[in-house]
Amino acid sequence: MLSAAFFTLLLEHPGSPLRVALDSELLRRALIGLAMGLTAIALIYSPWGKRSGAHMNPAVTLTFLRLGKVARVDAWFYVLAQTVGALVGVLLASAIAGAAFTGPPVSFIATRPGAAGVAAAFVAEMAISFGLMLVVLVFSNRPRLAPFTGLAAGVLVAAYITFEAPLSGMSMNPARSLASAVPASQWGDLWLYFSAPLLGMLAAAALVTRGVFRAQVGCAKLQHAQDQRCIHCGYKPPFQTSSERTENEPAI
Repeated sequence: MLSAAFFTLLLEHPGSPLRVALDSELLRRALIGLAMGLTAIALIYSPWGKRSGAHMNPAVTLTFLRLGKVARVDAWFYVLAQTVGALVGVLLASAIAGAAFTGPPVSFIATRPGAAGVAAAFVAEMAISFGLMLVVLVFSNRPRLAPFTGLAAGVLVAAYITFEAPLSGMSMNPARSLASAVPASQWGDLWLYFSAPLLGMLAAAALVTRGVFRAQVGCAKLQHAQDQRCIHCGYKPPFQTSSERTENEPAI
């Protein structure tokens, strides 16, 4: 959320020299998309991303819950962490940037349906969420493609912001939309950003497990590092440091 706030201010605020220099809305969206795609890639491949699985999105977590790859209690704490993290990011951006961030045209980087209307935004959100989850499941469950799951997800984020954002604001993420809606007091279309991403991702999961992309889903992590333990599938690295051992495991 801090990355989204910073790059949106840099490229969309009327007082920014970059905004003045770049007249093309498409070009500005492409640059924001590139920045956010790289941010997603960096987070997915970061040590913390490898440890948690880098969901960052309640719709992703709940889809893996539906697939039986995340324990119920873990899923709800993931959703809580994602929501709190997103909200803290928006509030911190508000505190740092003030009216430049909270006022138009940035307006808390809230996601809103575009000129085509609510129905088009709903369909678009479902479609991009479907595409993201389909790519994640297909890549992460094929040994040759698995290392590139984060890269593929980042490319999609960049493309979606560039080309789809005028339809729905490009959310795909209930926590991301809620975090902007709360301080902005913009509740009218929030149901769309809660329902469409989850429906799209659940549809992708159904297609992968039952349809033409049929695959056995292995784990809920987007990037399953071999040097990180996994609370989802129970994997433990062959060698752990003493700080990584559980209390029940004797030191050797």
